[in-house]
Amino acid sequence: MTGLAYCDAKARIYYDESVTPLADGGIVRESTLDELIPAPDGTVSMILPGRRPLSTIGPAGNRYALGTILPAGYTRLLVPAFVKDRGAPDLPLFGYTFACVVGDRLHVAAAKTDESEDWQPRSFGPGELESTIAARLAVDSDSRVLRQVALCSAEYGCFTAQNVFLERGEAALPVSPKCNARCIGCISQLEPPATLPSPQTRIAYESTADELARIGIHHLQRVEDGIVSFGQGCEGEPLLRSPVIAAAIEKIRAARVNGTINLNTNGSITRALDRCIDAGLQAVRISLNSFRPATYAAYYRPLGYALDDVLESIRLAVRRGLRTSLNLLTHPGVTDDEEELTATEAFLREVPIAMVQTRTLNIDPGWYFDAVGRSRNPLGMRHAIATIRRLTTIGNFTHTH
Repeated sequence: MTGLAYCDAKARIYYDESVTPLADGGIVRESTLDELIPAPDGTVSMILPGRRPLSTIGPAGNRYALGTILPAGYTRLLVPAFVKDRGAPDLPLFGYTFACVVGDRLHVAAAKTDESEDWQPRSFGPGELESTIAARLAVDSDSRVLRQVALCSAEYGCFTAQNVFLERGEAALPVSPKCNARCIGCISQLEPPATLPSPQTRIAYESTADELARIGIHHLQRVEDGIVSFGQGCEGEPLLRSPVIAAAIEKIRAARVNGTINLNTNGSITRALDRCIDAGLQAVRISLNSFRPATYAAYYRPLGYALDDVLESIRLAVRRGLRTSLNLLTHPGVTDDEEELTATEAFLREVPIAMVQTRTLNIDPGWYFDAVGRSRNPLGMRHAIATIRRLTTIGNFTHTH
């Protein structure tokens, strides 16, 4: 039996095992035990201000809803169910997951979908990360890109940025200050009607091929099976700068033959992707939230392209032999919609993707449902994950094989 986990006005967490909480999976309902796991290490719990948790006996008048943020390697299955107070603020861009108490222990609605040492929660001693960053900047002090990833490492805790300095795994190469989408959950540049500041600061300059190649070469010199990746959370759409990316790839490959060169992109400009492949791109991860045009457009609000262009870029990447992954922005009550899963399955049967990386969408659930609508027939996120897993590999991280 599940019990209510909730917060008081000071964000202190309490359990009430006499009350059965409700969750939101597109429709408001009780969670099932097979949707719940003990909260894994790295789970962060937080108050949802101005929101009262829903239970089988109605909203809790003097209690506040609790949301949890999952560590990397887990995919959310349900969001918290609540009613909003008048004037409740919009929620910051986090991936709020339903939580409850089972047997006096906090449980979350999640499935483990990947594992990698490079993406485990990291602990640094006092000043350890800062000194590592400072030492690297001291020998390459004029690199704007390095200063940007230093900011992302220290201020935003970005793993791919930290990897540049830790000399491990997948390393970030941010390249583009501009974007051709206006995602309602953009983490680097929110547009009206958003009432929140963006959680990250987007790069304000256009990186040069030399700047990018210098970092890429340094990383692959020190990490034999390393990955260098264009397209990060602190930037816009990298394909808008495909000539520079292609030039950087050529410079990296002229110096190093090891490792993998990867691109994270919205896949909007197929000819630009083709240019990068010609230069030596080996892997690509293309982001989308839906295989249905209306749902895709409602979130991405694309400028000058459509979902068909994205799908054609995926086909191109597979046809040209790249390790092709999809960054699928998942949300209960949308991703597991019956019509959505029909469209998802049809595309994955047509195009042999190496991996679908399920990414819990960081957004106020109310924003998202208002934009794209709720499912007419949600089949459940466990069903959605199982459907995708029958057709390809499920994961959360970029892999080299």
